[in-house]
Amino acid sequence: MLKFPPLLISLVALGLWGASVAQAAEPIARPRIGLVLGGGGARGAAHIGVLEVLEKMRIPVDCVAGTSMGALVAGAYAAGMSPAVMRRELARADWNDMFIDNPDFSEMSYRNKANLRNYLPGSETGITPDGAKYQSGVVAGQKIKLFFNQLVRANQGEINIGDLPLPLSIIATDIGNGDRVVFREGSLTKAMRASMSVPGLLAPVEHQGRKLVDGGLVDNVPIGEVRERCKADVVIAVNVGSPLMKPEEIGSLLTVSGQMVNILTEQNVTRSLALLTVDDIYIKPDLEGITAGDFPRHAETADRGRAAAEALMPSLQHLSQPEPVYLAWWKGIEVTSRVSPRIDEVEIIGLKRVSPELVQRYLHATNGSTIRPTEINRDLLRMYGDGYYESVDYTVLTQRERNILRVTPIEKSWGPDYLRLALNLETSTNSPATFGLRAAYHKTLLNSLGAEFITSVDVGFTNRLLFDFYQPLDRAQRFFVSTAAGVQQSHMDIYLDDQRVANYATKEAAVSVYAGMNIGLLGQVRLGWLERDRRFELDTGIRSLPNFSTRFGGVRATLDFDQFDRMYFPTRGWSSRIQYFDSREAGYSRLDAEAMAAVSFGDTVFNGRLAYTGSPNGRLPGYDAGSLGGFRNMSAYAKGQIIGDDISYVSLGAEQIIGRLPLGLRGDMRLGIALEAAKAGFRYTEQGSSGVLNSLAVYLGGETPFGPSYLGFGYSTSGVYNFFLSVGVK
Repeated sequence: MLKFPPLLISLVALGLWGASVAQAAEPIARPRIGLVLGGGGARGAAHIGVLEVLEKMRIPVDCVAGTSMGALVAGAYAAGMSPAVMRRELARADWNDMFIDNPDFSEMSYRNKANLRNYLPGSETGITPDGAKYQSGVVAGQKIKLFFNQLVRANQGEINIGDLPLPLSIIATDIGNGDRVVFREGSLTKAMRASMSVPGLLAPVEHQGRKLVDGGLVDNVPIGEVRERCKADVVIAVNVGSPLMKPEEIGSLLTVSGQMVNILTEQNVTRSLALLTVDDIYIKPDLEGITAGDFPRHAETADRGRAAAEALMPSLQHLSQPEPVYLAWWKGIEVTSRVSPRIDEVEIIGLKRVSPELVQRYLHATNGSTIRPTEINRDLLRMYGDGYYESVDYTVLTQRERNILRVTPIEKSWGPDYLRLALNLETSTNSPATFGLRAAYHKTLLNSLGAEFITSVDVGFTNRLLFDFYQPLDRAQRFFVSTAAGVQQSHMDIYLDDQRVANYATKEAAVSVYAGMNIGLLGQVRLGWLERDRRFELDTGIRSLPNFSTRFGGVRATLDFDQFDRMYFPTRGWSSRIQYFDSREAGYSRLDAEAMAAVSFGDTVFNGRLAYTGSPNGRLPGYDAGSLGGFRNMSAYAKGQIIGDDISYVSLGAEQIIGRLPLGLRGDMRLGIALEAAKAGFRYTEQGSSGVLNSLAVYLGGETPFGPSYLGFGYSTSGVYNFFLSVGVK
């Protein structure tokens, strides 16, 4: 038997102990984890709550894939945004406004405002050599894309998916052939926007000759993608998809379309879930009562996602890592100190018809400046408010050590010539029902300065044919000349003792020429000459006013400022309109002045209106007099019941917002009340009463796809009252 010296035995024992200690000090290889965030519209905010739990438990992931709203959260996460910051940014976003492409009405160009006042925005139809063309979605996604830019700090530089430290896959669908499209490279914000393009609601995104829409149609919970992308040993899959609606819940075209999408989505989700193994973790938050459109409920939705993940903490525990390991992982992903670079050059690319100067006038960024997200977003929305573009976007690029701000306005593919429509229906207990339909052919961008020509036709209670030509004089469209010619035939009711006693036919032919100036986005002033041929003849009833047939001309000046946030039913802002016409031939002048304002406190909106119509020289003739009567113009009286000169009007009102229209349709429903007072210094009608008139109006109103709509009741202490209904654009 061999005997070893005690010293040798001690050295061997020490060596074995050191080896065991060294082995214990080596980190145990953790499983590779793939995170899957499924689509579900607003229900996708639950992903934020799940990420909060993963952060709390110190669970790193090796790759992430997302679809639709899951693509938004996954993209922000891979770009280094913590769950806490995501919560904060979603809370800051105005979700009632996010799916409205246009900026506030006050931020739009005057010319586009005029078109929106006269026609229904949703009626715009492109007229091309290939036939009629339409916008490819209810929402173009202008504000949504700018929100994505701000979310991932695109002002600090273009973010390429392939450059992200956390491997990211975003799923979209080729609407042309139904192929599944996976973004592993390219613009992060473009991929996010493509994956969220719900067919019919959001316009598709064009990419490499394809039109891409919501990835949920082909792969709503992309489990197979993370298996392939990072060879994941464990998949954490979060499903926030909407359940199928019950048969009794399906009754409209919108619900039928939604159910079709849900069916397609659920079929591919079932196939994806079949890929899960016993080692994977499946999280399906309880989102009962939260729909795909409930974006304002993002905080509650995130809380429910957090609760679902917390319920699975025992299953997640084995994936937790020591704090130093997790912090090192997150440090490689989180972005904390990037700053917006100074711009060396500004490029405007992609324009075909629009002058670059027209775009440049809104842009505050110059060489040597930095890009502030709120400022660039406002500038681009103002560009979009000109009405020429499908979208306006930007990127910040670095080329040869030079930082370039590249602005990319995409002109409307269905333009530049359009068919526009409008309709109107009015009825009340004191007036006969009237109906009108308006159609116009609108040619835009006729030359490099942006000239426009409109031919419009009205049929119904008022028959009108109008030609209008508008020619800017500089590329920024500050100065312009315009000319218009038209003929019109309508009717005027005459009242006596609150009874309609006669109806006069009015006919007018007019030609006008103006020169003017657009004062930024504040409004427009113009000065010119108006030549008129007026006929005013009794049609039915008792002769109350003399017939007229006269031709005259005069100087006309107008000022039109509008700073309301909305065209109809504003919540804040003001407007001021002054129009002056002076004719020595006719022996009178006419002044129309109006000022309005609105302010809101929560869902309560207070508004007021002051108006005056009168003749500073002479007296307004009966065929061109001012009038009172109709909604918010002495609502208790019939429309045009009081006709005269030197008319003053004031009203104060309050409206309570009681509901809002679905995504993509700006507007709300309101219950309103208005107190009105007016006085006519001289009257052609209702001469038996004098002094100050009063009226109280109570109404239900809102902005609908057909235009502003009102249903209400007006009452005056003089004993008159009026029930009224109005729908559409006047």
